[in-house]
Amino acid sequence: MIELHSWKTPNGHKVTMALEELGLDYRIHPIDIGKGQQFDPAFLSIAPNNRIPAIVDDDPADGGEAVALFESGAILLYLAQKAGALLPAEERSRLEATQWLFWQMAGLGPMMGQALHFRRFAPEPVPYAVDRYTAEIARLFRVLDRHLADRPFIAGGDYSVADIACYPWIVLHEWAGQSLDDFPELRRWFEAIRDRPATERAYAIDYVR
Repeated sequence: MIELHSWKTPNGHKVTMALEELGLDYRIHPIDIGKGQQFDPAFLSIAPNNRIPAIVDDDPADGGEAVALFESGAILLYLAQKAGALLPAEERSRLEATQWLFWQMAGLGPMMGQALHFRRFAPEPVPYAVDRYTAEIARLFRVLDRHLADRPFIAGGDYSVADIACYPWIVLHEWAGQSLDDFPELRRWFEAIRDRPATERAYAIDYVR
């Protein structure tokens, strides 16, 4: 059983999307970040950076003690390797999936976070920051749009952790001042993932305790 400590954020949705795709048994422990539950000592014992998501796997592949992991990218790789899916079997395709997973973790996610903060949550307007991060999101969307021009998914023909990592951030495109009409390949990819049954199940989860 995977014990998932999470909340309904893009990084949280990554893990539920993967778990639903892989068919792994899991149980959600909601961590309401609006109430500061990410600072609870019990949560910090498995997620010292006080960020969701985090997991505890009570049945790791090596048969040893439970495995605790934080950082959504690390969790996606762990779950994919555990289940033997969502990572291409062919070496070069697997490398491509991994590099785009890192692209999301280092670029798309942090830049979207900054864009959303300054566009929606900053206590006072900061036009320079709004313009800077909105433009950077447009650039990143163009990068992914170009990459998807000759392939159904990010790593080619295989749906992978790279797609799962990116999708929940693209969900928030309007909040970041973007229209998918400007990125036709990205829109086609987005709609295909949106309509997957596992994605629908992941987004339907009720996190209320």
